[in-house]
Amino acid sequence: MTNSELIQAFTDLYGPGGEIRLFHSPGRVNLIGEHTDYNGGYVFPAALSMGTTIALRKRTDHVIRMKATDLPDVVTIDLDDLSGYKDLFWGNYQAGVLDELQQDGHTLVGCDMLYDDTLPHGGGLSSSAAIEVATALVFATLSNEAKGIKEPVNMIDMALIGQRAENNYIGVNCGIMDQFASAMGKENHAIFLRCSDLSYDLIPLQMEGYSLIIANTNKKRGLADSKYNERRAECEEAFKNLQTVLPTIENLTDVSISDFEAHQNVIKNETVRRRAKHVVTENARVLKSIEALKAGDMTSFGELMNASHDSLRDDYEVTGIELDTLVAETRKIPGVLGSRMTGAGFGGCTVTLAKTEVCEAVIKSVGKAYEEKIGYPASFYLSSIEDGGHEIR
Repeated sequence: MTNSELIQAFTDLYGPGGEIRLFHSPGRVNLIGEHTDYNGGYVFPAALSMGTTIALRKRTDHVIRMKATDLPDVVTIDLDDLSGYKDLFWGNYQAGVLDELQQDGHTLVGCDMLYDDTLPHGGGLSSSAAIEVATALVFATLSNEAKGIKEPVNMIDMALIGQRAENNYIGVNCGIMDQFASAMGKENHAIFLRCSDLSYDLIPLQMEGYSLIIANTNKKRGLADSKYNERRAECEEAFKNLQTVLPTIENLTDVSISDFEAHQNVIKNETVRRRAKHVVTENARVLKSIEALKAGDMTSFGELMNASHDSLRDDYEVTGIELDTLVAETRKIPGVLGSRMTGAGFGGCTVTLAKTEVCEAVIKSVGKAYEEKIGYPASFYLSSIEDGGHEIR
């Protein structure tokens, strides 16, 4: 809904009066660099125009009332005891952020809040990170104002708050990429991020004549219920094995392709070896992608996207028939440069780089083939690349 419609919906729900403010944080699409973030490697996400917008008004007590525009119930949270909300169907991510903010020394204030999410939940476009970053930004802003602090909120801190909330409160051992992209995105740029130290560079996306198509499998999955933590444990095992012969490495992504090829047999478990192969080669693909984009070589970038998906399918095994069908059908169409899954996998979305002139044909043809094979439709989005978390003035 529009901002004015959201404010009206807020007023209808909570009543008129007082100052109603709006905050927004985007979802993200990762263009390449999958499952490298928690291995300390490089990723290349961009912030989407789709995301989470919050309308809010301060209260005079320590109570938070929050609701989503697409859910029926109002959730009430007591700021004096944040321990009892981990199992909420909706609202647990917000409670986790509040808990981390409180531990970080922020002064929390009561609010009435209405969330409007335009991202598909469980679609791999980081709807949870958008909620986390938007919530953190709201309450860090209000805390600073209460303390008379005039400096803007540090958005990298908001990304870290969101990650810790997911790790500590929700119990998902996620990396930093999703929250960082939601917090630090910039219009018409992607973020070249090294996850081990949060060093980053903003890379302009020269998209004249090209578009990004996001296709949602509409297969629902949650990270906490997936094999995400299993893959992370496998990477940790591979790292420990390789560290016995490469003692100076600090992360799995510190291993070069040549060193991996020379020492891979130290990883006795064949499955774990393939997981490591994906991470090492994917990290190298990100670096090659930056070179290609800086040179304006979109064809090479598309080829690297294809290689990324194939590695995620064959070595990391996080795709599945839904994602593989979307990618295979999309690659058949002339004018498509590259297509791959994006996000954690096990369902979720693909991202495709295509000539703008063929986007309509891609959506029509792939949508038909997907529904015929899978039995239910996919959803397609053409999204622009926008700014990270901010207050809407």
